[in-house]
Amino acid sequence: MAALAAALTLAACAPSSDDDAAADGDTVEVGVITSKSGPLAAYGKAYLEGLEAGLDHATDGTNEVDGTTIEITEGDDAGDVDKAVQLSKEYIGDGVKIIAGTASSGVALALAEQAEQNKVLYIAGPAAADAVTGINDYTFRSGRQSFQDVATAATFLEEVQGKTITVLAQDNAFGQGNVAAVQAVLGAGGKGGTVKPVLVAEDVTEFTSFARQVVNSKPDLVFVAWAGASSGSMWQALEQQGVFDAAPVVTGLGDVATYGAYGPASAKINFLSHYFGTATDNEVNKALVSYLEENGSQPDLFSPDGFVAGQMIVRAVEEGGDDVDAMVKALEGWSFDGPKGATTIRASDHALVQDMFQAKLVADGDAFVPEVANVVPADQVAPPEAS
Repeated sequence: MAALAAALTLAACAPSSDDDAAADGDTVEVGVITSKSGPLAAYGKAYLEGLEAGLDHATDGTNEVDGTTIEITEGDDAGDVDKAVQLSKEYIGDGVKIIAGTASSGVALALAEQAEQNKVLYIAGPAAADAVTGINDYTFRSGRQSFQDVATAATFLEEVQGKTITVLAQDNAFGQGNVAAVQAVLGAGGKGGTVKPVLVAEDVTEFTSFARQVVNSKPDLVFVAWAGASSGSMWQALEQQGVFDAAPVVTGLGDVATYGAYGPASAKINFLSHYFGTATDNEVNKALVSYLEENGSQPDLFSPDGFVAGQMIVRAVEEGGDDVDAMVKALEGWSFDGPKGATTIRASDHALVQDMFQAKLVADGDAFVPEVANVVPADQVAPPEAS
């Protein structure tokens, strides 16, 4: 991970309690919990690097807000709910009032519960489960959610009524959230399609039988929701079993490491995209890309989630000080320019309303690179307000 500017302190353990500093308002401690190891470690890395860039940008490189230093403590959840909850309890016990992070939807839901119980601000990271939105008054998100992915996928279709949409996904909170989102957007309660899920346990490494299940479902559209190191093997199985001949396939464009993993299928896939480094050309994205490149890294799928979290943390501290209720009020309804352009935190349920993209992969020598096929406006893919 790129080194932080000198003003930013990273610690490997829980922050120490300093009543005098807290009383003087000299330091605000933020506990960041995400995957630094485990199957989602690459997502955690992109998020953390983006967070560094966001804090640097929002504080003009000082990591201070009106003389108050923002101090970050990183904790590794390894995608494990119990580890994440234990870390959050340690941080909260030491007086931390802002928790941020995680690429795991299961972890995010557990941290949201801790936030509500302990009345601390929680800013979820790349975790996409729709259930995070509106779960309680203390939980926000700095990235997109499954509904926005699926609503973007729907923009590839002219007619859904009466069609069969097969969802291939991992049997975890992320995958189940995608199935629920496809049901809501494209199913009988949405655009009138029939949704057939094919769920795969996270520890499965052989995907032939699942690819055959997809073909046998006689789909009109296949929606794939997948994350982690098994992506390459899964796509290879789909190609070998003729899934791309059976129906159009739509999936989310993954991180940079996956661009070459689709193999011969690359040109056949319709990609919805949350973000890639060249998707936008605004000043904020330029700041993100520049910071990462200066520190020996590159923009990736969840870089903006970390960057926006940094912007939100600075906004919360700037407007709310160390008063959590004031922090919440400062974030609700806030509109600002993020790496993806105009971004709004919806006041009613804390959804992050933002543009999405249709994309394609094109050959660039021996590699593949993404290009924007279409920008999907934020209001066209905004999730329904959580009740």
